[in-house]
Amino acid sequence: MAESSGYAVFFFPPALEALGDGIKPYLQMGPAGPFVPCREVDTGGAFVEMTLEGRAPDGRTVELELMVPGNMVRMIVSARADAEFGFYDRTKPVAVGVKEASEPVTTAPTAATDAPPPALPPA
Repeated sequence: MAESSGYAVFFFPPALEALGDGIKPYLQMGPAGPFVPCREVDTGGAFVEMTLEGRAPDGRTVELELMVPGNMVRMIVSARADAEFGFYDRTKPVAVGVKEASEPVTTAPTAATDAPPPALPPA
């Protein structure tokens, strides 16, 4: 199993409105809406504590902690390093190692098309 590379934290729309401009620098847009990408999430208290990696103006990597009331968080999703995050876009080419759901899976030889269907057991 792949090692977790982080989390995506989604908020309720009224929460985004209440947090206003303060949350905007941390949000990213995805197919499911705006989310905060986090390295770690702690949900063990009244606040959801998110650990993020950011960049200082001079280019240094800095660790940020963002805390919001737990009732603002709609969903937390684990993002994996070995697959794309988010809803699958069927118009994009399939990534290596990802099998299309529409491909038929053959595990046994198929029966001849002109053969009669199997008989049902007596009732």
